[in-house]
Amino acid sequence: MSLKNRMSLLIVVDSLIVFFSIFVGYYILYPYVDLFQNQFLLASALTIFIAHHVFAMYFGLYRKVWEYASVGELSSIVKAVTLSVIAVGLVQYLNRQDILVRALAITWMLHVLLIGGSRLSWRMMRSRAFKFKPDQTLKRTMIIGAGKAGTLVARQLLNNPENGFLPVLFVDDDKNKHGLDIYDVRVVHGETRDIDSIVKDNAIERIIVAIPSLSKQESAELIKHCMDTGIKTQTIPLIEDVMTGKVSVTDIQDVKIEDLLGREEVKLDMDKIADQLTGKTILVTGAGGSIGSEICRQIARFGPKQLLLLGHGENSIYLIDMELRKAIGNETEIIPLIADIQDRERIIAIMAEYKPDVVYHAAAHKHVPLMEGNPMEAVKNNIYGTKNVAEASHMAGVKNFVMVSTDKAVNPPNVMGASKRFAEMIVQNLAKRSETTFVAVRFGNVLGSRGSVIPLFKKQIAVGGPVTVTHPDMTRYFMTIPEASRLVIQAGTLARGGEVFVLDMGEPVRIVDLAKNLIRLSGYSEEDIQINFSGIRPGEKMYEELLDSDEIQDKQVFPKIFIGVANPVAELELKYIMEKLHEMDDIELKGLLVGLANRKNVETKKLVVSGK
Repeated sequence: MSLKNRMSLLIVVDSLIVFFSIFVGYYILYPYVDLFQNQFLLASALTIFIAHHVFAMYFGLYRKVWEYASVGELSSIVKAVTLSVIAVGLVQYLNRQDILVRALAITWMLHVLLIGGSRLSWRMMRSRAFKFKPDQTLKRTMIIGAGKAGTLVARQLLNNPENGFLPVLFVDDDKNKHGLDIYDVRVVHGETRDIDSIVKDNAIERIIVAIPSLSKQESAELIKHCMDTGIKTQTIPLIEDVMTGKVSVTDIQDVKIEDLLGREEVKLDMDKIADQLTGKTILVTGAGGSIGSEICRQIARFGPKQLLLLGHGENSIYLIDMELRKAIGNETEIIPLIADIQDRERIIAIMAEYKPDVVYHAAAHKHVPLMEGNPMEAVKNNIYGTKNVAEASHMAGVKNFVMVSTDKAVNPPNVMGASKRFAEMIVQNLAKRSETTFVAVRFGNVLGSRGSVIPLFKKQIAVGGPVTVTHPDMTRYFMTIPEASRLVIQAGTLARGGEVFVLDMGEPVRIVDLAKNLIRLSGYSEEDIQINFSGIRPGEKMYEELLDSDEIQDKQVFPKIFIGVANPVAELELKYIMEKLHEMDDIELKGLLVGLANRKNVETKKLVVSGK
């Protein structure tokens, strides 16, 4: 029914109710009076007729969707009726200096009952008209959580059977709700450990977790238990997303791999970050990469004067440039810069021209096996490139320089990790003699980055497998890209110069478990998608470390941020490396890099000291 027809029908119904209520109210008290010849009564009826429609319009009674009516809509009816009756009382008093209180009280009660009853009848008729008979095509759905969110989800599914779900059961740990029916759906009491038996006993085909108030850790544990049943599990959004209006509580979502990490959000020191970024010129290298682009997105929220997007790949820089321009408009000047950090003169020229206040250095080669086969490229980009950006920042008077590092820089057996450790050393040594505050931030793998295993696993699952994992016992640290980027920015505000900050990555995750979870999240079982073990690739470690044994400090300087005691090598050794690397073959290059990065290659250190 169109809005115009709907409003016309409600106005007609309300008009009949208004006249019926006032005439019946008077008839109950004055049955022998000729009501239609009573001028006082007719004036009162006309007044309440006009007043009702005025207040009904004001409180939106003709625009409300009554099939979803609740206490708020009932309150609006009571307010409109009460004010209408008060208006009649005022007219009566002005006309005869008297108010027929008893007649108006009866009128008020009839008015509220009939207006409310008409709306309830509307809702009941619609429910009856759209009521469907369950069929075999609808998936028997169990909703975990019989609170407000779960109730909303159930009503949404029942009103929209085309979604393919039939709510048959609520599960809630509140014993007071046990045995209740909500929209004819029974509530059963159950703990997490009971989920498997409840699913089997009730032939459940789909599970929806509808408790947005759960912490991320609690949510992750609950979702894992649901997934263990072999039934596809979905969730509703987080409570903060619902409260900010990003999504509706009834927006059912597939479980994402990051939901299983159970990592709680860290509340950032917004004032400190704003002091460092707002109204300033910020440069991000590697701005088109996974981490670099997310750092740009986070920085843009703080309103910098200029945001310089520096990268070597024109397409990736173009994409983040367009995205940011659309998101923030003209609030910040976005400047895309195509440049190779190995081009020293170009980097120095950029720094001299724009004189950024803060530099986030995220550009790097990060792929371990690729760099193992191309060690000189890792040296040129990760070592010489970092040296160029860091020294250019020093020369341009940059206030803060934040280098994005990796857990692979700890005890590295590979060229990539060793080159990143050397990059840290360059930054640490420069911090000793520069007015610029230099700092490095280490963290592990990020979910969804272009170089992570997640995109590879998804592609392998999409074609039916197999999913390839290097070793059943291999573990890695993981966090989401937004969380890593936010903590990198926060760590930059804590810098005093020369620190190596380490992000708390939580517990390491077995790669094979990650693969299994992705298979289940994709709607398959391990019988459907096979997992093959391909063997450890060149340069890979079975597990990663965030700090060496002599670098560990237990104290957090900020939630999820530690400071590692990472001591750099002497300037003499770094100078030697820079002069001699180009003369070495791949084997010599790797031996020198890995040896010095681990500080265990005694022969190499003797060679450096002797100057040979």
